[in-house]
Amino acid sequence: MASIRNSRGKTVRPAPANLPSSLRSYIDYRKSGLSLNHIVGCPLDCGYCVRHLFDNFSMKRPHLIVEDEVAVESLVNHWAFRAHTTPIQIFNRATDPFLPGVKQHLFTTLKDLDRRGLSNPTLVISRWKIDPADVEQLEMLENLKLTVLVTWSGIDDERVEPVSSAIAARSLEVLAKTAFRTKKILYWRPVISGMNDTPEHFASARQLAEFADATVFTGLFYRDEIRDYFRQAGVPDLYEAVARRKILPRDTERRILDHFEGLPIFRKTSCGIAYAHGVSDFNGHWGINELCEICPNSQRRICSQHHRTPGLEQVRELARLVSLSTDDIDISEHRVQVIGSTEAQRYFMQHALNFQVHDRAQPHRQHRHGRAEIGWE
Repeated sequence: MASIRNSRGKTVRPAPANLPSSLRSYIDYRKSGLSLNHIVGCPLDCGYCVRHLFDNFSMKRPHLIVEDEVAVESLVNHWAFRAHTTPIQIFNRATDPFLPGVKQHLFTTLKDLDRRGLSNPTLVISRWKIDPADVEQLEMLENLKLTVLVTWSGIDDERVEPVSSAIAARSLEVLAKTAFRTKKILYWRPVISGMNDTPEHFASARQLAEFADATVFTGLFYRDEIRDYFRQAGVPDLYEAVARRKILPRDTERRILDHFEGLPIFRKTSCGIAYAHGVSDFNGHWGINELCEICPNSQRRICSQHHRTPGLEQVRELARLVSLSTDDIDISEHRVQVIGSTEAQRYFMQHALNFQVHDRAQPHRQHRHGRAEIGWE
């Protein structure tokens, strides 16, 4: 496969043959939907990047695994894809979608999906430069429910985040001025206690929120690989332990919510997206109702009206489809509980049902909001 050259002369090289299998498999299922990542490699060097977990952080230049049309065909023919229902994410795991050389592939991929008449929720997450010409490309879409989530943290420690947050702030302003059909979210992450949770950071975030349809905040994904990277960079341990779930202590959350009183702010990505589009949450968080206490009343009404407890046979049919045991399934008005599941299996069922699906071995603690126990004990 030859290098691909876009109209601005930037090239995306073909991916090397020794690319880790975890990345060469360019479609995976995540909580916010089917994730399409047929370009890998990023120069932005965010220290907390999940690419540490895929042994790919050292690849700074974007590389193309397959052509865009092949990627789209693979996506829409994926066993888990459901037209108009399955949430989609584009280039959110291994590169930034608005990098030079990458964004033309983003536009081509989005337009291909849109031409098929698909109205699936579609997420594009970026902390890089978005200019009016980029927004013009996005605004051409007619069917996809597109949301751009602009990642901003306010972190000024270059060992943690070398890219200035001013770039993301400017991108959000551009979207506010030029995007109408495209929804825009201030994706305030990661909030790290003791680093970017000062009153000054809160004030900056609130000011930026005025440019967005909604704000979503979340904590730090802190695994062994990420902690080891920070240690090598000379960053003191950010928390006393690593965790499977994101870390955001109770006190930090309380202060954020106090500062954002009166503005639409959400704990979960899908909740902010639902509010921006005026639809119910595709993850069915209404079942875990303490999550929703901060939501605007208008959104609470929408989600409550669409909340339906699924029947046992419907759940069993989905469980069989993903090769899960149909025994010991427990259904309440709040969630479906299964056993022995992977995240991909649960999230597929969750999106198909628009209802929370949990695994018995990984219970959700009340009022923890799906977060790590650190700071909540």
